[in-house]
Amino acid sequence: MIKLRSAFATGLLAASLPVAAGAFELKSEPKIAFIYASTVQDGGWNEAIDKGRAAVSEELGLDIAVAENIPEEATRLRAAIDLYVQRGYNIIVGTTYGYSEAMSEAAQAYPDVAFFNASGVHNGENMESFYARTYEAWYLAGIAAAEASESGKIGMLAGFPVGVVNWDVNGFARGAQSVKPGIDTTVVYTNSWWDPVKEGQVSEAILDQNADVIATDLSAASALNAAEERGAGAIGYQIDMSAAAPEHILTSVVFNWDAYLTPRIKAVIDGSWEPEEWGWFEGLESGVVDLAPFGPSVSEETKAKIAEAKAQIIAGELQPFAGPLMARDGGEVVAAGEVLPDDALWTMDFFVDGITGTMPAGE
Repeated sequence: MIKLRSAFATGLLAASLPVAAGAFELKSEPKIAFIYASTVQDGGWNEAIDKGRAAVSEELGLDIAVAENIPEEATRLRAAIDLYVQRGYNIIVGTTYGYSEAMSEAAQAYPDVAFFNASGVHNGENMESFYARTYEAWYLAGIAAAEASESGKIGMLAGFPVGVVNWDVNGFARGAQSVKPGIDTTVVYTNSWWDPVKEGQVSEAILDQNADVIATDLSAASALNAAEERGAGAIGYQIDMSAAAPEHILTSVVFNWDAYLTPRIKAVIDGSWEPEEWGWFEGLESGVVDLAPFGPSVSEETKAKIAEAKAQIIAGELQPFAGPLMARDGGEVVAAGEVLPDDALWTMDFFVDGITGTMPAGE
């Protein structure tokens, strides 16, 4: 039976369906396949997951099949899954939210196959979706940005106004405000996950507005290229993007998916895997999301502030969305002494106070 978690893109609340108790059992020797919606060398999301795949392969001593450019279309994905199952593959990893429905149907059709899906919404007896509390790392990146800024204005590029993007934007702003309360964060949504030309143009426009640090929540390095050319601080995402801005990089928010994939796939193989009822959703303490090494301009004092905040987040002493939390429109989102609950994270559709920009209407 499949369980629907809060929807990644639509923000719909989950329907409560029970996940069976007890560990999943493979019926044959493990054969693993990863399926990607585009090339694995995309410079960001897929590349980060594929580094995790390579680490799993090395750690477990198993060859792992890879299918690239399988579009987010149910019939195309299902055909790829069916073919893998027919060939004896019994652990299948999807890599995008857009695979959610087809993978859910496949999991029900193939109960002896273990399914995982990055940023998916479904979970069940033989299926687990996974994502990370990226806003925690973006909070730390916000500290780096604020400490580097002399103008008091920083900027960020984002894709679509969905919960997992909006929490990155707000986490970044909150981190910056924690060290410079009056700092302004300009945010621009590109309404695309991949448009290097547009991202470069938007970055130039933000820098023209006197921002002296720019971050990207996207896979292309265009924002970092623009920052390097203009002498502004740069913050990347998904992988270490320092090569795009070697002189002015501050850090990158990075995924280390092997920290999740290796133990979970090992558990499938040894018969101890029990899919998380609502999917796997952890933060800095897991090591799955973190900051890349700092750039040459980041001071030891800034590094110490970030290290302290990181330790506090891991210890549960610091919550990026603890109250009092005010939305930009003046409304109180979280009262003092309370913390924004997880279901409100997935449906986040507001800017915190201190952000300049327009949030497009949700899809």
